[in-house]
Amino acid sequence: MSLILNFAIGFIAAFVGVIPPGFLNMSAAKISMAEGRKKGLLFSIGVCVTVIIQTYVALLFARYLDKHPEVVDTLQKMALGIFICITIYFFFIAKDTRRAVPKEINKSKTSRFFSGMFLGALNLLPLPYWVYISITFAGFGWFTFTQPELWAAVVASGLGTFVMLGLYVQFFKKKENQERQRVNMNYIIGAITTVISIITAFKIFSYF
Repeated sequence: MSLILNFAIGFIAAFVGVIPPGFLNMSAAKISMAEGRKKGLLFSIGVCVTVIIQTYVALLFARYLDKHPEVVDTLQKMALGIFICITIYFFFIAKDTRRAVPKEINKSKTSRFFSGMFLGALNLLPLPYWVYISITFAGFGWFTFTQPELWAAVVASGLGTFVMLGLYVQFFKKKENQERQRVNMNYIIGAITTVISIITAFKIFSYF
């Protein structure tokens, strides 16, 4: 059961939050539109390889923190402040993503796979994200750090990331003739961080 829970948490968490908006998502979409869906998926696979590595490193660190609850309490309070700031940013400050997607993109001479790995490595958000997610769910007894379960979450994070990127690749491939997106992605991200903030606040104040 714990193996299934770890896999489910890893997949869902990666799907909804491991990729920062407007960076890797839109890069995959633009590559797909300019060079074809196969190149877009190849780029996505490269990103997923990096995400898997980052997730593994983050979960090893989280396993250490899980054995030191006094450190976890401080980090959770810091995380609450950070997620509240992120929520405010995406709801009120970030630029509207419902803009035309550029039809032209400079074609890289390097492999899109390695390009995906490189851009994925520049994104360091998965490291604190996975530390927070794993520690939080471990506190509820839904996440464990034993080796088989840890690897289940790691593999699931790669799969969730690939599915998310694949949807962007496919969506913009079909919608390439439309000038604007119908949904402002900032609101979706803001909603996600709002839920995370509420969960964090509940966990912090439940101790009082």
